[in-house]
Amino acid sequence: MARIKPQALLQQSKRKKGPSRISATTIIFYSLILVLFGFFLFASYRHWSNRSRFRSENQLSVSEGENTFVDPRKSDLPGYAVLNTSKGSIIIELHKESAPEVVDEFIDLCQKGHFKGMLFHRVIKHFVIQAGDNEGAGATEDWNLRGKHHTSMKHEAFMLGTSKGKHLSKGFDLFITTAPIPELNEKLIVFGQVIKGEDIVQEIEEVDTDEHYKPKLSIGILDVSLTQKI
Repeated sequence: MARIKPQALLQQSKRKKGPSRISATTIIFYSLILVLFGFFLFASYRHWSNRSRFRSENQLSVSEGENTFVDPRKSDLPGYAVLNTSKGSIIIELHKESAPEVVDEFIDLCQKGHFKGMLFHRVIKHFVIQAGDNEGAGATEDWNLRGKHHTSMKHEAFMLGTSKGKHLSKGFDLFITTAPIPELNEKLIVFGQVIKGEDIVQEIEEVDTDEHYKPKLSIGILDVSLTQKI
């Protein structure tokens, strides 16, 4: 049996311990796998991202649609009334939420021309100016309660209201407060607020009156116009 020389054994040992070479085909194969895996992750992310965005936009559209069609009649209702008086114009913002029945009645009377030519027959400085058909003495003190189901707004200055007392039998009077009057909370239904023309209200408030608070010179409402926007 032939003996293997030590040098040959050393060379064989080096060949066994040396790293094996990786072929180019193997490198390309694994590279493609990594690329495909990365593409799959990116596509999945885009899919779920677009799906979430579509769901959010769809919910927003439904919400906007619900808000639009909750009560389509509201957009047709006048939101403002312009009282054209012999002293100038007073613009009123109508508050249907506080007294919807009264606002509806007021709008109906305006369309019928009920307030055309109506006089301010009672003017009490730092209190109210009153226009209407009720000219009886002491009418301001004779407000009996009516319609307690109404939730009236706070009676600040320059608020528009009508009397709760004897409303159906004596017509629709208009009261514009010229100062905060909390004692009227149980006597007036407030359904609007002066947003322009406060100076006209104050000018009417300053006119000379007799002992019954009736203006010595006639001051009246020429007409009332309704509008949705100002």
